[in-house]
Amino acid sequence: MSELAPVIRRATRADIAALGRLAALLVRAHYDFDAKRFIAPSPETPQRYGDFLGAQLAKKDAFVIVAELADGVVGYAYAGLEGYDYMALRGPAGALYDIVVDPEHRGHGIGRRLLDAVLAELANRGAPRVVLSTADRNATAQHLFERAGFRRTMIEMTRELEGDAS
Repeated sequence: MSELAPVIRRATRADIAALGRLAALLVRAHYDFDAKRFIAPSPETPQRYGDFLGAQLAKKDAFVIVAELADGVVGYAYAGLEGYDYMALRGPAGALYDIVVDPEHRGHGIGRRLLDAVLAELANRGAPRVVLSTADRNATAQHLFERAGFRRTMIEMTRELEGDAS
C-alpha cells in the first residue's frame, strides 16, 4: 500500500454515519478488552454514537476532527476543553476522549496525524495540558501516546460488586 496522505479536517454533519461506524469499532474493541467494564456493542451503536458525536459538533468546548482519504472518512478524534476537576484532582486541561482509525488503514501514521491535530487545536484554545484514558490492554494506543510525549499519571481499577470479587 502506498503512503496514505489523509486530509485532516473538522467533522461535519455529513460525516455522522462514518463517525458512528468508526465509534462502533471503538466500542467493540473496548468490550473485547474487558466485557465487564465496557459497554456492549449493539446494532444501534453506530447510530447512537454517531448521533452523540454529531451533537458535539455544535459545542463550544468540544470538537471532532476526521481523517479522510479518497474512499471516505477512515478515522476521527473527539476532544474538548475541561475546567477544574476536583474528583480527578486536576486543573484545566484539554481532554482527548476518542481516537480511532479504521483497521484497514492502521499503521500508516493516520492516528498520529489525528493526535497531532488534536494537540495543536487544544494548544490554540489555551489548554495547559492534555489528558486521556486508554484501556489497560490497548498497548498499541499506549505506544502512540507515549511516543507523542504522554506519561502515565493515573490507573483506573474496577471491581464488580455482583458475584465473586476475585
